[in-house]
Amino acid sequence: MSTAEIHRQITADEIAHTFEEEATPKVDLGVYAFEDWVALVIFWVMALAVFLQFFTRYVLNDSYAWTEEIATYCLIGVVFIGASMCVRLSRHIQVDLIYRYLPHMVARTMSTLIDLIRIAFFGYAIKLVWVYIQIVGDESMTTINLPKDYVYYAVLAGFVLMFVRSVQVALQHLRQGYSILPRRLRRF
Repeated sequence: MSTAEIHRQITADEIAHTFEEEATPKVDLGVYAFEDWVALVIFWVMALAVFLQFFTRYVLNDSYAWTEEIATYCLIGVVFIGASMCVRLSRHIQVDLIYRYLPHMVARTMSTLIDLIRIAFFGYAIKLVWVYIQIVGDESMTTINLPKDYVYYAVLAGFVLMFVRSVQVALQHLRQGYSILPRRLRRF
């Protein structure tokens, strides 16, 4: 097989028609859920805090100490609220090599068990975070006179969203009769 480039002659009409093609399809924002937008807003607040920290430290040579703390707390919010997006889309890291070698019914049973374990884990995490908030929720932040419970409630909201999304994913797997784990590797 030759690696030489092959060029064919193209007419002026063919070139002109390439510009008449339909415009690209409109962006569909319907695929995004509530937590996606909340995580995006928190991300931009974090980005602004990091920029302000950089600007005050390196341009003004007098940094605002509170910007680093705000950026850290925003990162916590982005992680836990954004993780529910990954649960909804089944994008978390999964070890799915074993499904290649298992019979279909065993793989299906294991994926259903994993859905139930995930639901139980997020339910238990909700309980743990709630207990933690009750114990240390009224502590104040280091550089800002605000309670830390805002941060802890963002973590709690993230786990609640992950719990709800994991229930929705499990129900979807039951309705369609398969999970992404055994289904992904069966295509080969």
